[in-house]
Amino acid sequence: MSLVARLAGAGRTLVPRTTEVDGLRTAWGEAGAGPPIVLVHGLGASGWWWERNLPALSARHRVLVVDLAGFGASRRQPFRLATAGTRLGRWLEAVGAGPAAVVGHSLGGYVAADLAAERPDLVERLVLVDAAALPLEGPVRGHVRNLLRGGGRSERALVRIAIVDIARAGPIVIVRAARQLLASDLSPRLAAIQAPTLVVWGEEDALIPLSRGRRLAAAIPGARFALIPGAGHAPMWERPDLFDPLVLDFLGAMRAAPGRGTMASDTKQEEAER
Repeated sequence: MSLVARLAGAGRTLVPRTTEVDGLRTAWGEAGAGPPIVLVHGLGASGWWWERNLPALSARHRVLVVDLAGFGASRRQPFRLATAGTRLGRWLEAVGAGPAAVVGHSLGGYVAADLAAERPDLVERLVLVDAAALPLEGPVRGHVRNLLRGGGRSERALVRIAIVDIARAGPIVIVRAARQLLASDLSPRLAAIQAPTLVVWGEEDALIPLSRGRRLAAAIPGARFALIPGAGHAPMWERPDLFDPLVLDFLGAMRAAPGRGTMASDTKQEEAER
């Protein structure tokens, strides 16, 4: 069952869309109205992973849930990490959604950060969720094994969705994407990010350590860091009760007080987390 069908059965509305960009078909869904917010999934995943966040986010925003090439409803197409950020930007222009707040999880965090560095005119605010934006270490098989385990902590419902998404993408696409990620280094481009940025991390992430999250926040000018207790690699699914208000407050605060830099309350929060 697709995300659209699941939400329809729950009485929620996510309108399915398809847009061709650079000769590739991009499947996406749209819900709500207001300032646009784009949700970008991780490796081996799809828009399904944002299911629990749509009600809260779409109550205040025009939410666009995109499936990257090779995954979800955009499967059977080649995924290229080096051009994924550029393609996401061209898709944003094609659907008339930029500038937007862009939220990227895991691999999607790499793509979102790459877009923000390359096209600051399209990214008004940036949220990176357990993002794979710093170089990963270790063999591909280890990361794929952790992915198959649902990131180490995820509940059964998400593990089932992960299994379906991985099966839809296929092992070849997953392994190739993982290899591209392991061979890539976005570090030199992070300082070019101009959008106000929030880095969100699950306290119990067994796939990408918490220390990487803090390093990522330190590498982006003025970035905030927020820890989600009781969450693993997918805090937006595991703790939507904490994740949704955190993101909405960040977006609201940025609209009320535009500009870069860390707010005083963020500094206190970081000190408490340490």
